[in-house]
Amino acid sequence: MLRITELKLPLDHSDSELRAAACQRLGIQEQDLLDLLVFKRSYDARKGQMMLTYILDLTLPAALLAKLLQQNANDPHILPTPDTSYHFVGQAPVQLPHRPIVIGFGPCGIFAALLLAQMGFKPIVLERGKKVRERTQDTWGLWRKNQLNPESNVQFGEGGAGTFSDGKLYSQIKDPRHLGRKVLTEFVKAGAPEEILYVAKPHIGTFKLVGMVEKMRAEIEALGGEIRFQHRVTDLLLEPMANGQQQLRGVRVEATHADGSKHHEELRSEHVVMALGHSARDTFSMLHERQVFMEAKPFSVGFRIEHPQSLIDKARWGKYAGHPILGAADYKLVHHASNGRAVYSFCMCPGGTVVAATSEEGRVVTNGMSQYSRNERNANSGLVVSINPEDYPGGALAGIEFQRQLESHAYVLGGSNYNAPAQLVGDFIAGRASSSVGSVEPSYKPGVNWTDLATSLPRFAIEAVREALPAFGKKIHGYDMHDAVLTGVETRTSSPLRITRGDDLQSLNVRGLYPGGEGAGYAGGILSAGVDGIKVAEAVALDMLR
Repeated sequence: MLRITELKLPLDHSDSELRAAACQRLGIQEQDLLDLLVFKRSYDARKGQMMLTYILDLTLPAALLAKLLQQNANDPHILPTPDTSYHFVGQAPVQLPHRPIVIGFGPCGIFAALLLAQMGFKPIVLERGKKVRERTQDTWGLWRKNQLNPESNVQFGEGGAGTFSDGKLYSQIKDPRHLGRKVLTEFVKAGAPEEILYVAKPHIGTFKLVGMVEKMRAEIEALGGEIRFQHRVTDLLLEPMANGQQQLRGVRVEATHADGSKHHEELRSEHVVMALGHSARDTFSMLHERQVFMEAKPFSVGFRIEHPQSLIDKARWGKYAGHPILGAADYKLVHHASNGRAVYSFCMCPGGTVVAATSEEGRVVTNGMSQYSRNERNANSGLVVSINPEDYPGGALAGIEFQRQLESHAYVLGGSNYNAPAQLVGDFIAGRASSSVGSVEPSYKPGVNWTDLATSLPRFAIEAVREALPAFGKKIHGYDMHDAVLTGVETRTSSPLRITRGDDLQSLNVRGLYPGGEGAGYAGGILSAGVDGIKVAEAVALDMLR
């Protein structure tokens, strides 16, 4: 196959015009084009006219393909199509000395388990939360009734935190092996729309993710894997080694039954994938007590900001706003404040809602969520400020305590009932409390308490956000509108620590422990976590095949 890149056509072109443009670019007749596949489609509005930009893979007769590649040898936009298919690193033997264990069933854990299952290793998955549909009911319990289940919520349960998000499937990670393509292909096989394979910024949305996760679980089980829900890992079984490291021999687990009763058991394994989410704070503490090497890392804290989606569409698309191919507009903003802090948009959710995302009692955490349609009236995004370990000294777990302090204070500011503290942007900039809603209705459930957010974050963060809002208003007209809503607090942008691993993807000082995904500090979003799950599964497989 032959790949053409940077082929541009007007927004409202037809399929036949796309084929004609590809043939014209190559100087061939249309009857010579056997097949055309859109590998990627993005948009470009930089010159005032909205254009679609394509990467196309063309099937041509062999002789013509060779001729065209020779004729265009110096053209960087006409090349052989690279192999983006996935190739397994090995296959499990019939007799396994033990089964690998995967802890956590979010995106990293799902793909680690799926790849291990597809290679025949029959993994055992331990997920502290519930199946995705039961978990959804518990999550709605907080949103509708102010009732939190600490073990079944936005953070814990089948699908991980990404289940209640915009379902974004793009990332800026380097991916020379095209592992992201494997992730997207598996999602399509599980029921995602095929467009995620070629649109520039693919997304799925919460409702579609629920059914997809169930189908992926079913495939893992059909291949001999086992998923045990409401099984929380409470300890590691370790054996000292002569070189000063420790060898992992298994895990201790607390299992909760349907009637609420619990039992404890030990599972033996020398290959354990630690695919924790960024909110598994008790597990982080256990690992720290067992002296698993970890270190504090930077993360960000801030608010959710809401605008009318129509305002963002008009600012981004202009006269093309509302076009079905473009959909609801998103944005990405960065401001470097005079106090040295970076303020940036995070996890932007077009046509979505702000949701309660705490996993601990007496704390308020916000996040954003969208459905596939992205047709809610508001756009929302995290508006966050970067912080460093120097801001919260005290060791590897100090970032967790820093987060907890902010979340506990937000709980009080919100009324101590899981409502969130909120303020109008105009009032926030002016430094005065808000007392009522303006033209932008906040979407956060269970509800908001109008207040002054000045004490909800460290002073340097408040100062940086106040400076950034008018700067962003110059980039997106109306961004700093008086009635836009800030809802606090957004604290779980990423893991506050890294469970550091070596080139073999094992813990630096515990053999057999494979940290992966967001909680371990090696991913940021569904796609990158899925890719990391594949990498960790490959490392486990190669070690088990030695």
